[in-house]
Amino acid sequence: MKHKKGIHFEVSERKVLLRLMDLVMVFAGVYCLNLFFTFDYVSVNQENTVELILLLLYITVFGTVFELYDLQKASKLDITFRNIVLTASIVVLFYLLTPFLAPILPEERMQILYFYLIIITSLLLWRIVYVKLIESPRFYKRVLLVAEVSNLESLIDALDNSDPNYKIVGFINSESTSDLSVKYKGLKEYQPEDFLEILTRENISEVLVANFNIDAMVSEVYHDLILLMERGFKIRDYTQVYEELLHKVPIQFVGKDFYKYFPFSRSNENKLYIFFQRAFDVIIATLGLLVGIILLPFLLIGNTIGNRGPLFYTQERVGRNSETFNIFKLRTMIRNAEKDGVKWAKKDDNRVTSFGKFLRRSRIDEIPQFYNVLKGDMSVIGPRPERPFFVNELSRIIPFYETRHIIKPGLTGWAQVNTRYGSSVDDSLIKLQYDLYYIKHRSVFLDFSISIKTLSTILYYRGQ
Repeated sequence: MKHKKGIHFEVSERKVLLRLMDLVMVFAGVYCLNLFFTFDYVSVNQENTVELILLLLYITVFGTVFELYDLQKASKLDITFRNIVLTASIVVLFYLLTPFLAPILPEERMQILYFYLIIITSLLLWRIVYVKLIESPRFYKRVLLVAEVSNLESLIDALDNSDPNYKIVGFINSESTSDLSVKYKGLKEYQPEDFLEILTRENISEVLVANFNIDAMVSEVYHDLILLMERGFKIRDYTQVYEELLHKVPIQFVGKDFYKYFPFSRSNENKLYIFFQRAFDVIIATLGLLVGIILLPFLLIGNTIGNRGPLFYTQERVGRNSETFNIFKLRTMIRNAEKDGVKWAKKDDNRVTSFGKFLRRSRIDEIPQFYNVLKGDMSVIGPRPERPFFVNELSRIIPFYETRHIIKPGLTGWAQVNTRYGSSVDDSLIKLQYDLYYIKHRSVFLDFSISIKTLSTILYYRGQ
């Protein structure tokens, strides 16, 4: 079988391409300003290396904050345009206000406007090309799924909206079938005997295997998979792709061989990483408490008007190694909110006061927890600490739930920046998947990514 591989970009390749071309286009735009107009604020030459590096840094950081490199959002021009304008606005503002490193302000102030507009124009032109070309069907990764029919719906639903370029074009049933077998109508089915032919005819880039009972796999399909592997065709396990695309651990598909899925990050035992993380915690917590002190008079006024009761409250939470501690928060609910018993906090919960909604959406209600960070009960980044009542309930229902307690809980975390507030067992399952992904891949880079995404959450007012 001779297979002509289609052209497609992996997730990591598209993110690198977006970042790299953003910088190239901005530099090209500034160079064109120098070349065709009277513009001397920023020049693309060796003498201005520091100024250009600073510009590059700001575009990279604020582009991340304003979600220019979120592939789902990058595929939509209207959202991309809004994020480009926000990014360019903050980049230019910080560039103007950075002493010593940025260029001296030009005598002709209109040059600043030209600089601002060229950043927007350069980024927008490239993103139009990206959406029209790279996001077009010719660059899609076409995937053939090999799976049991009984699991198909949940498998496809999980990946359906994960990546606009990842297209499952059909499936092959890996189990023996008969006339009485259940049929799946949501995706085109191909016959096992046509396996090798399909790859060429449909220009398949990758075979995705989601067979959780290898003993039940049809021998014909099994031998074709071995043949494909020997010929160098790309065959991947479903759980591997799930984790790569969705950035969470698929615990709903983990069985008795669970130990294969949890080779936890070495950072959890790395003394240097732990030292720098603690130093980061102390610095951020100190700054956070100072901000809290500055905001305190305004919070007292808002609480008097909108909450009418104590501003602060404490609540028992489960921390590292399942040890409990008291967490400090600003009160966002009415007094005696749980007089009828412990309840999940829901979206648009009528127990939340008008001022409490503002505190939650802006994340200001979390500021007192910086005290818990200073004490060492919590870290700035980690799984959110849950109440003992819910931990007892969830650990009985959700497998591996207690695993999230092997590290300190956090003020923010991978689950918090990727999903909404959990108000049910299903929501808790999703959060656990993200928490386990963080524990598994914990690193300085992932911590930095969470910090940037937390800023996005605050700026876009997405707290709950």
